[in-house]
Amino acid sequence: MFLAIDIGNSNIKTAIFNGNKIEHLFRFPTIKEADVDDYFNILKDKLKEYPIDKCGIISVVENLDSVIKTAIDNIFNIESLMLTPYSCMSIKIESEKRKFVGMDRLANIYAACDYSLPAIVVDIGTAITFDIISKDKAFLGGAIMPGINMQLSALHTQTSKLPLIEAGKSEIAIGNTTESAILAGVIRGIAAAIDGLISQSAAELGEEAVIIVTGGQYKILTEYIKTRVDFYEPNLTLFGIKRIFDKQK
Repeated sequence: MFLAIDIGNSNIKTAIFNGNKIEHLFRFPTIKEADVDDYFNILKDKLKEYPIDKCGIISVVENLDSVIKTAIDNIFNIESLMLTPYSCMSIKIESEKRKFVGMDRLANIYAACDYSLPAIVVDIGTAITFDIISKDKAFLGGAIMPGINMQLSALHTQTSKLPLIEAGKSEIAIGNTTESAILAGVIRGIAAAIDGLISQSAAELGEEAVIIVTGGQYKILTEYIKTRVDFYEPNLTLFGIKRIFDKQK
């Protein structure tokens, strides 16, 4: 069985593949100060019953790269593969830009190639990313903006009086309380920004593109996003890890 691991800023997401299908999913909070022993215990507890013989890992938390890899290698007695931008040579990227593209974005791009191209991929997570892939599998670039929780946190920490509130439904656009005004600005504002960036990206692309959305917080925004979404795949990044690993091997 193949194990895909996506080390994110907020959560570590794992998928166990049997062939090309996901059989099991696990998610747990990212603990940036944890060591190999900590993650050995966490991962072994969740994964020990599965016959893992291959593993591909991506990360946007640099100090956890070797920690997670060592823990996995010790649990399953394998040599897991830490995937880098140079594992992704079948995607056309200008060479000087390749090393600056996050592996989560590259995994999304790889997975998007299983759909029709060109495509615009929107990943709604801690940060919200937009990635544009041409019809000949070239990564053209994209956009990055703060996600829901990041914006809610910033309003609280960067002001003296605004409270920290949880993400939730925005009932009205004209907020009549502090909480409803914050939710209107953040939830509806992000949805409007997504609509606008998709529209502007499509205009620059100059042709019809497939819109693919992923990320755990898409469901909060669903009713506010007006743009047509062709595909929603919450595990797009994990499928991309499997695709990159298969190409690499």
